[in-house]
Amino acid sequence: MIYDVSHRTTFDYTYPVSISHHVLHLTPRDNPRQTCHRATIIVTPAPTVRAESVDYFGNPVTHFTVQDPHEELIVHASSRVEVSPRAVFDLDGSAPWESVVESAGTVTSEAALDAVQYAFDSPYIVATDDVEAFAREVFAPGRPVLEATLALTQRIFAEFRYQGGVTDVSTPVSQVLATRKGVCQDFAHLQIACLRRLGLPARYVSGYLLTHPPEGQAKKIGADASHAWLAVWSPDHGWIDFDPTNNMMTGDEHITIGWGRDYGDVSPINGFMVGGGEHEIEVAVDVNPVDAAA
Repeated sequence: MIYDVSHRTTFDYTYPVSISHHVLHLTPRDNPRQTCHRATIIVTPAPTVRAESVDYFGNPVTHFTVQDPHEELIVHASSRVEVSPRAVFDLDGSAPWESVVESAGTVTSEAALDAVQYAFDSPYIVATDDVEAFAREVFAPGRPVLEATLALTQRIFAEFRYQGGVTDVSTPVSQVLATRKGVCQDFAHLQIACLRRLGLPARYVSGYLLTHPPEGQAKKIGADASHAWLAVWSPDHGWIDFDPTNNMMTGDEHITIGWGRDYGDVSPINGFMVGGGEHEIEVAVDVNPVDAAA
């Protein structure tokens, strides 16, 4: 599948901002199942300083500084991305989860060395005893790692309610577990916490998901949104992605921006400004399939 993606963020400030500096994770990264054919980011007003780089995790990053006074800041990212279907896995035939923990712990390969850094707590994902108990109800001794991870995905989908406005990025996973409510980043953080508490490497993935309007209705412009899911590592299969918000393994309708330890490593827009007072943020995201010949 090939997609055109538009992500437009508008900041409206009460008073002029004298200077602002931001870090963007808005350019889709290439990976074995995804190719970013083109990507542009337009910032208004035009930045005084701008630079492109790659972060520690290999994600494309844009840095910019606006030094002219402004009461509005617009960041518009657009890209064309091609995503291939995922391979079909025998989940029941994957390695027992304990052996994956052992492989990551002994670091016998370069892949394991990369993976093991995702097996520990991170700033926004701190696992607790109750999180471990929740995970162990699914991860019985000897259970295949990918089959168990899918079962955990299904459990979070079945037992938790998607509800915006009840959490923010700093909400602890233990609170999400207790209230059984949240949004995609909360469910991804919780499942990652469960996996890491058992010693399994798991990373946070930021991106987009193609959405489908109700039958008979046109898709609304700007109605899509950023999305989040997770990936678990095994020595036999590498990184495999799961989406607890939608009860599925990811497919060719998931578009990856980047990955890291948690939301903080790949937040779409981060930074600071001087001045501005109160401000409002408006985000409009569109994900549209395109003809392969376009």
